Amino acid sequence: MYRENYEKWLNSDFLNENEREELKNLSEAEIKDRFYKDLEFGTAGLRGILGLGTNRMNEYVITRATKGLAKTVLARDGGKEKGVVIAHDVRHKSKEFTEIAARVFATMGIKCYIFDDIRPTPMLSYAVRYLKTQAGIVITASHNPRDYNGYKVYWDEGSQILDDIANEIEKNIQGSDYSIEGLMSLEEAKVKGLVEVLSHDLDKSYFEETLKRRIHEADELDLGIKIVYTPLNGTGNKPVRHILNERGFKNVEVVAEQENPDPDFKTVGYPNPEDVAAFKYAIELGEKTDAELIFATDPDCDRVAMLGKYEGGYYAFNGNQIGSMLTYYILSGLKEKNKIPQNGAIVKSIVTGDMSVKIAKSFGVETFETLTGFKNICNLPNIWDRTKEHDFIFGYEESIGYVYGNHVRDKDGVIISMLICEMAAYYKKRGLSLYDVIQKMFEEYGYYKEFLKSIVLEGIEGQKRISRMMDYFRKTDFKEFGGIKVREVNDYLRGFNGNPSSNVLIYKLEDGSWFAVRPSGTEPKIKLYIYSNSKIEEESKDKVLKIAKVVEETLLSVE
Repeated sequence: MYRENYEKWLNSDFLNENEREELKNLSEAEIKDRFYKDLEFGTAGLRGILGLGTNRMNEYVITRATKGLAKTVLARDGGKEKGVVIAHDVRHKSKEFTEIAARVFATMGIKCYIFDDIRPTPMLSYAVRYLKTQAGIVITASHNPRDYNGYKVYWDEGSQILDDIANEIEKNIQGSDYSIEGLMSLEEAKVKGLVEVLSHDLDKSYFEETLKRRIHEADELDLGIKIVYTPLNGTGNKPVRHILNERGFKNVEVVAEQENPDPDFKTVGYPNPEDVAAFKYAIELGEKTDAELIFATDPDCDRVAMLGKYEGGYYAFNGNQIGSMLTYYILSGLKEKNKIPQNGAIVKSIVTGDMSVKIAKSFGVETFETLTGFKNICNLPNIWDRTKEHDFIFGYEESIGYVYGNHVRDKDGVIISMLICEMAAYYKKRGLSLYDVIQKMFEEYGYYKEFLKSIVLEGIEGQKRISRMMDYFRKTDFKEFGGIKVREVNDYLRGFNGNPSSNVLIYKLEDGSWFAVRPSGTEPKIKLYIYSNSKIEEESKDKVLKIAKVVEETLLSVE
């Protein structure tokens, strides 16, 4: 099959001579990896390594995908006139892919809006809602290494597409070609009014809406708090600094080496703030300036991680802890001002920890669980907009993605950056560091410990091995893990607890510990999530490590 795809490309009329020569010089192994499949819509659309081939990100794959999306838009009443808005990040080819997509839409008669420069992913979500477009695209590979890029698709509510729309787009893609011949030029499309470069009015509106979501006013905060921020050479620099300046945070130092856009991410390599290694430069600056808070946004500025100063240096809060702290901070602040909605709700993913559930319950707020990914988390607020059943307050997942409020329907690193700084400043005024706050929360709600691990297995063989791992777990009747008996197994493959089908297994153990195993939807890895809770910190930690050792060894034993 891969040879057939390869030969079709090699003999096609859409490649130029340099590209044809590049394909001719590939090794057999490289040909197989580039052509054994088409890139598929995963958790967040298309994402892959840059290069020629059906299993790569290139202008031809973008053209074909956009033709499929355009057909889907045209099938909607008014879709042609509502149009599509496209944003892009700092990565190699992001601007070029944006322009190719805009030209496809224009050629097919669909109005298309583009930004004048890079923008954070949440601003694309906001733009869909602000402009009332039928769809949106952001060209980004989020936190992946530099040789990746991606194509995330949003629908008219401003959230990422669900499976029904993704399947329709996929079907339309299959009936589309890769050719860029005959596409309208960008200049002609602008003259004809089919492509419009957005004014900064949209940016201004987004910032205004973000600032409205503050929990406490300036006089309730210690605005002199010392902060270090790194945008990791991504899109967050200007919008995050603008918001912090508007809120009155004047003592913000930015990591100079990671301030400006850099598609090669030379100072960080793997620009994922979940990994403390990404904070190397920020910690050095923090130590120099005696910063109390250090935080980072990922390259497309939809995710945020933070470190807080304590007596041992800087404490790295994980995604679950940040989510729980924000849950507590937001709900306690709303309660103080008597603003918790009567039917208020928190939404988290099924692989996210449970501390926030206990916190929300203590404030009379219900928590709902969805499948992994913000397309699922934000689907509930979309439904509640129609049914009025609940008022959405806050949504998050353990992989440092969070959203507060209803102006954006995706994780938003800009508003969360504002809330993290506000939270640190609020507690500082009351004599507490963020580390003090999490310790007090542990004392009140219990010590929630976790072990999160990703096992990277790249290429065709890696994908097959991940499948074998999942099959082995499904076929084996495990009685216990780490000496703790299995109480129940929840298999989401055929849907579970109101959630649609997903390749996830969750094991609930008799002592309340639990763990989940699932393949990543966007990267070549299998992910493991292990959780435990106890009133005694060491007991909770020991249980997690025991379970983790057994589960990881069992996974790796599958060849």
